[in-house]
Amino acid sequence: MTIAPVSAADTKQRIADNTQELLIEADNVPDPRHQQLLDEVVILNAPVARSIASRYRSKGVDTDDLEQVAYLGLVKAANGYRVDASTAFLAYAVPTIRGELKRYFRDCAWTVRPPRRVQEMQGTIAATEPELTQKLGHLPSTAETAQALGTEAGEIAEAASVRGCFTALSLDAPGAAESGASLIETVADAEVGYELVENVQTLTPAVSELGDRDRRILELRFCAGLTQEEIGNELGVSQMQVSRLLRGILDHLRDQLTNDSRLTHLRST
Repeated sequence: MTIAPVSAADTKQRIADNTQELLIEADNVPDPRHQQLLDEVVILNAPVARSIASRYRSKGVDTDDLEQVAYLGLVKAANGYRVDASTAFLAYAVPTIRGELKRYFRDCAWTVRPPRRVQEMQGTIAATEPELTQKLGHLPSTAETAQALGTEAGEIAEAASVRGCFTALSLDAPGAAESGASLIETVADAEVGYELVENVQTLTPAVSELGDRDRRILELRFCAGLTQEEIGNELGVSQMQVSRLLRGILDHLRDQLTNDSRLTHLRST
């Protein structure tokens, strides 16, 4: 006995027929049977959702996330379709799934968010490009894409330029090929000199009001790096006295720097 092969067209037609039967039955029964039948419609047409989601791959979004969004669109289509409509279910479901994917890219998938007009155009290009590539036999140029979409080449170029905005490039990624360094190694370090200048400008007015001995203690402790015992030997006082003096000096400076009149003076200078 010879088994005739089943063509892809026959399979699609059988799925379409079964889908229509399920939708007609669901239209005539209440829940929970109504919802069970719609769930069967979703399962039966899940390959269509996956196929549409696959057209948006390589755009910086995980395949699993794309398929989940496509399934959501399919569920919305199953719940929103009316059996008395003149169009077939897939004619209604496919635009619904695509719309859901485009909204996801527009609202959720951007690391850097360009204008909404550019986002929507980028989504349209992403959905159209595979069909154009198959039709032309090569990746479409900006002019060819613009002609197919009925828009200006400049808009296509602007939208294409934001494709890298869906994901941020890791700083561990390789930098320029000739250097062999990672991107993090090419990022400039913070300039510590600016912080030093800011500290000096902030402290100078407050320190200038100290007496000679107090300024000498600060110099020995924070510039020369002497211990409290060494400072005491230098000044002829005990370590405990140095500790008490140093604490008093620092408390005085703290009060001066947090005083409103002092901050006002610093802002004015």
